[in-house]
Amino acid sequence: MPLFEVETENHIIITWAGGDDAAKAVVQDAYPTEKVLRMTKRPRDTWVISKGALGIASSRVDPCNTARDCLSKAAGDKVHAIRLYMQHTGSDLEAARKVIESNMVMGW
Repeated sequence: MPLFEVETENHIIITWAGGDDAAKAVVQDAYPTEKVLRMTKRPRDTWVISKGALGIASSRVDPCNTARDCLSKAAGDKVHAIRLYMQHTGSDLEAARKVIESNMVMGW
């Protein structure tokens, strides 16, 4: 089954679907009020996100484990988790926000 990248006004959804119509149906089911802006059928069945693009490259601490620990301690409260991440790693606000939000999207 192909992997699709579907961009709406507020989200980028990565999903497996049998075809274009099925991918659109996944998006409409999850975000019925959003219009599909762009849809790309990925050439492979995996998706890779560069840590550098998220602003979390070359860190001595594993940002995923640290961010997930902060999210757990904050009971999912994003702002509190960002503060905890900043305290734990010494990251600035923007870097901490990117790491926490990217881990929230991954379903910490």
